[in-house]
Amino acid sequence: MTSIARTVIVNSTRLPRKVFSVFVELEGMYRNMVEQLTMYAVSSGITSFTRLKALKYRELRKQYPHLPSHYAYTACQDASTRAKSFLKLKKKGLTDREYPEIRNVTIWLDDHLWKTNSLTSISIATHKGWVVVKFEPHKQYWKYISREWRLASEAKIKLDKRNRQLIIYLVFMKEVDVYKPRGYLPVDVNENSVALLVDGVVYLFETGMERLVLGYYYRRKSIQEKYDKLYGVNSRVRRKTMRKLKERNRKQDIKWKLANIIVRVAYEKQYTVVLEKLGKNPAGNMIKRIKDEQLRHRIYQASFKGIQKAIEEKARELGVPVFYVDPKYTSKTCPIHKSQITYDNGSRIGKCSIGGELWHRDVVACWNLFYRALGGDGSSAPSPRGLLPVDGSPVPLGSTATHDPTVVKKPLWARWKSLDAMRDHKPIQTSI
Repeated sequence: MTSIARTVIVNSTRLPRKVFSVFVELEGMYRNMVEQLTMYAVSSGITSFTRLKALKYRELRKQYPHLPSHYAYTACQDASTRAKSFLKLKKKGLTDREYPEIRNVTIWLDDHLWKTNSLTSISIATHKGWVVVKFEPHKQYWKYISREWRLASEAKIKLDKRNRQLIIYLVFMKEVDVYKPRGYLPVDVNENSVALLVDGVVYLFETGMERLVLGYYYRRKSIQEKYDKLYGVNSRVRRKTMRKLKERNRKQDIKWKLANIIVRVAYEKQYTVVLEKLGKNPAGNMIKRIKDEQLRHRIYQASFKGIQKAIEEKARELGVPVFYVDPKYTSKTCPIHKSQITYDNGSRIGKCSIGGELWHRDVVACWNLFYRALGGDGSSAPSPRGLLPVDGSPVPLGSTATHDPTVVKKPLWARWKSLDAMRDHKPIQTSI
């Protein structure tokens, strides 16, 4: 059994000026505490919350006697997190500053500083006493409430001074049982597609990530050329125009919809999701020998790791196990003959150097991930014995076959939440 947490953001109703001024004062005091603590922690090299609290708690209580004492606790937690992150960057040489700059402040609350009154309101402890704040629930909030998620004891609030609202960060917790898997579901992530091997059939979900990335690349370039000459590099007009671009939102939509489909299939079949072990910076390793600026940008923005993280997060919600294998040569080795596959002129169709069969690059990768997962992860999935293919067309992966994926176009998978629903709705393209 594992415990998972999800953060849901809700906005409060518009607060009266008198009530909102209380939170403005509270934010000012909390900001001062965090700034003092962060500078002290960085100069002293402290990254431990308990040590920082032991050294500075009494001083903070004397400085802010009218503030609830637990704000000193949460400010120490906030500051230690900032100091730890800053010192890590400084150690890697990624910052030239002596101290971190505290720009945005989110007030951390523990179980002594807030409590729920109802499903649509909370009470927050301030220097003026307890203040009741009503918030506006939305679909996502009700989804977590109705599915038996429980509220954690921690929460955060941030001030929206333009609209006189509080932005409330609520954390939901849930205990999930991880099942014993009965098989494997290999997933191969590429720039323009995500391949999925389901019971011997490889489905290729087209994402169109290259076109999306390049489209926004040229849009940003044209905005920069236009506004840099007129208003300067750091102009407000340029920043405002750049914020209107929705590249991040569109990419996030692709990631989470694909992750939802993949994890649902694994959960229904009680399979383990098999992913490539990409490392911390896969894009950085890919572009080492690439000089083309546009291609380097595409690889960095292709979200190989991002799609995997989305799958991991969805898998935790349903208790789906995730297994990682070495991705080395998965798309270049024939799964039947263990020989090299040759690709001509950048084609995704290659030929086995021994058997002569034609392979699609993503199909090869999925089958090799599958066989590497069969090497053993302690599950009850079938062993490799009896499953390894042999030569001959009557059997799966026969040497005389042409191995193509089943292509699923983006307009189709983007509308449906499961593979079965897509099959029932419209025939899927079975050749490339």
